[in-house]
Amino acid sequence: MKRLVLILGDQLDIDSPALKNIDSKIDQIIMIESANEAQHVWSHKAKIALFLSAMRHFAEGLKQLGLPLVYVQHSPKTITEELRSKIIDGKFTHLICIEPGEWRLKGAIEGLASELNLVLVMHEDAHFYCSHLKFKAWVANKKELRLEYFYRLMRKTHGILVDQDGNPEGGQWNFDRDNRKPFPKKGPGLIPAPALFEPDEISKAVLAEVEERYSDHPGSLLHFRWPVTRAQALEVLEGFVEHRLATFGIHEDAMWTDTPFGWHSLLSSSLNLKLLNPREVIDAVLVAWKKYDLELATVEGFIRQILGWREFVRGMYYLDMPQMALDNFYGHQNVLPAWYWTGKTKMSCMREAIGQTLQYGYAHHIQRLMVTGNFALLAEVLPKEVCDWYLAIYIDAIEWVELPNTAGMALFASGGRFTSKPYIASGAYIKRMSNYCDTCQYKPDIRFGEGACPVTNLYWNFLIKHRTQFESNPRTRLMTANLSRISEVDQQSIQVHAKGLLRDLHSL
Repeated sequence: MKRLVLILGDQLDIDSPALKNIDSKIDQIIMIESANEAQHVWSHKAKIALFLSAMRHFAEGLKQLGLPLVYVQHSPKTITEELRSKIIDGKFTHLICIEPGEWRLKGAIEGLASELNLVLVMHEDAHFYCSHLKFKAWVANKKELRLEYFYRLMRKTHGILVDQDGNPEGGQWNFDRDNRKPFPKKGPGLIPAPALFEPDEISKAVLAEVEERYSDHPGSLLHFRWPVTRAQALEVLEGFVEHRLATFGIHEDAMWTDTPFGWHSLLSSSLNLKLLNPREVIDAVLVAWKKYDLELATVEGFIRQILGWREFVRGMYYLDMPQMALDNFYGHQNVLPAWYWTGKTKMSCMREAIGQTLQYGYAHHIQRLMVTGNFALLAEVLPKEVCDWYLAIYIDAIEWVELPNTAGMALFASGGRFTSKPYIASGAYIKRMSNYCDTCQYKPDIRFGEGACPVTNLYWNFLIKHRTQFESNPRTRLMTANLSRISEVDQQSIQVHAKGLLRDLHSL
């Protein structure tokens, strides 16, 4: 028996089951930098740099522990092509790995093992509370798959924010309505800065290599300050719970120019690279809740994102792939506007959200859902093009989490498979939740004609087009009630204006 242990770039956990019981005399660990993975979608430079720097730092740690590591840099091959060569040359009989976070790669590894007659041991990722089997057991024969019921089960199962009888702290399961406030009219005020890190020698070398090798890729590296080691990730966690968590909840949906991070934790990249375990994140938040007597709404809102939504979308991804990647409920076919890659658009909200993303590789959930995602849905863009953009442009995007969020939630491409309504809004929502509209040439309250906001116009056009669907859903019926207050003549003008916008999206 001779084992090859594969560690992928988003599996940087020294306590990984794949690394248990290594026999240094005959076993070997392999990590692979594959240019193919960086180019599978047109990845943001900062995303490439984050993965490479974190991988190289992790590799240094393995070497310091005396573990038998082969580290492949700059391979032009795919991961499975590189594996095939190493397995054949080294005469390995077993391939050990953690389940990849991407269906495509999982299938490729399984296919390789079958081709080479290997014993494949693919461990389920231990960084989650809910296993695939448990998620499937919860799904069973349910007609509706909704986060809220899964989230309650997770709270009860793991004893988080529940009393001894399994009842929710504070008497209710969800405090979402308390966590939707915009910043004050004068802006967010002073927000304690998150922990950011000057690049060390390893990171500096990576940044130089990325600039040289991927010079035509989108995004900037000038603001690369992301955590690339476990120690740095722990520092970000500590800084968040000590200085930023207290005011996170109330303004977690708020947006403001020159405020790229707000009160958000910036933990998603570390969680998704497995530098942090969600259990220690939730434990730290619960300790801070008691220590500082924090608002329950803030604590519950944050925990819901990790214990609830993060676990839920992972379960849905593995349950519904590969169909999820093909879903297109509305049959949308428009091409993604080129300015999604440059930020060069006259719409202030899109310019701000995309410009920030190009600078940092980051935007928070409302910018992703209700700005860039909302517009892509209203603009009838082909879901695959939008999903590829999200996977490419955000540093924390790994397909298991990106695809359900984009296709299933932002674009409603799955037709309500696990979301209760399309998440659409007019320019009025963006005006309420940000200051973006203050500097925009378009006016959020104008539905058509000169100065009409494209988001507002396309919102009403979408409602007109899908009126029957929205009227049949109790959660969206109010939207069509508002539509009924618009005259037939104005509705026709909205549609005419929208037809022009949809024909010429690239010039907006």
